[in-house]
Amino acid sequence: ADSRDTRYITHPLRDLLTQRVFQIASGYEDGNDANTLRGDPLFKLAADRAPLDTDNLLACGATHSRLEGALNSRDIYRMARALVLQFIAGYSCAPASITLDLDHTDDATYGQQPLSFYNHHYGHYCYLPLLVFEAGKGALVAAVLRPGKRPTGAENAMIMKRVLGLLRQHWPQTHIVLRGDGHFANPELMELIVADGNADFIFGLGGNAVLTRRAEGLMRNARGHLALRRSLAAQGLGPAVAAVRLFGEFEYAAKSWPQAFRVVLKAEVLPGSFGAPDKDNERFVVTSMRGPSPRTLYQQDYCARGQAEGWIKQVKCDLKADRTSAQSFIANFGRLLFAAAAYVLHQQLRQLGLQGTALATAQPKTVILSLFKIAVRVKQYKDRVLLHLPTACPVKALLATVCKRLYPPNSRVRAMLASP
Repeated sequence: ADSRDTRYITHPLRDLLTQRVFQIASGYEDGNDANTLRGDPLFKLAADRAPLDTDNLLACGATHSRLEGALNSRDIYRMARALVLQFIAGYSCAPASITLDLDHTDDATYGQQPLSFYNHHYGHYCYLPLLVFEAGKGALVAAVLRPGKRPTGAENAMIMKRVLGLLRQHWPQTHIVLRGDGHFANPELMELIVADGNADFIFGLGGNAVLTRRAEGLMRNARGHLALRRSLAAQGLGPAVAAVRLFGEFEYAAKSWPQAFRVVLKAEVLPGSFGAPDKDNERFVVTSMRGPSPRTLYQQDYCARGQAEGWIKQVKCDLKADRTSAQSFIANFGRLLFAAAAYVLHQQLRQLGLQGTALATAQPKTVILSLFKIAVRVKQYKDRVLLHLPTACPVKALLATVCKRLYPPNSRVRAMLASP
């Protein structure tokens, strides 16, 4: 809700948010870019304003700066909630199952931003936001700006409890799988998922002395298997083998866990470099799932979480979600959510308009350069606006295809308010 006095409002809140998100989605991530783009015909058209009128400019950079500074914790909660709700609204009916990829990423800071801490793993001061993606289509489900320290299990559970609560309000029967690295193998989050009754988890698990002892038998088999394969290869009885990878499983329960869970082990022996001895490479995954075999669960179910790294790079590098240089944590949280909204626009464009085209899997930066930052001639009439592309425009056919998909000929499009 807009708390400003309506008597003195020039730019409605909807127009401010539309302008900010569309600018980020088009490659103009800085708030002060609005100073030069406030009169741009296409951005005015996106905000339902007559594009060529001169008395209906969009907001300037100072107005957007005041908007960020006026945000409070309730506003952030509503925006974060809206992000989850738009993900739910993308489905016409409840899916049978979804997989959510959870991952933290570093957001480097260079000033005196509140809650910016030194993180030894990344080697610099940073925030450590949490991003949640749907694994099938790369839809962004949640984005939470966090301090730069390692998250606790209680914090992970607190965030995911709210996300799962919203999902369960609309999809009570959907099977939900949460997938993440060792940061999420916490008893609080495990207990939350088990209590759901129709959810599972696949988390990486850091090694310890107990797990190493349990894995020693399979590791011994892997070393012997590698030695045998090398011996056979030396006699010309088989192909040369550089490494051996075996999979196994066992039940394990840490003292803090609510119960024992299935642990999948990858027992791998890698060749040493420059004459060094072979290297053991054991990895553990803890899961509440019983069906998949150890090899399938590790290689197909768990390792597939690596695709989330690419989506994180799109949010951070292409849409500049790491521009968190404001003087308040809340304002920086708002900037992250603005960038998240811009990612949603790109993801929906790929899903609804670009499928089957050359840009079906393109990153936002490629889409921006190929489709957004091109020359166009704008002609405004009383009842319509015409956009004329150059005769030699290389993406003319692609733009026509996208427009037909997003706005079918029989659909009713709300008319722009006519110029006085």
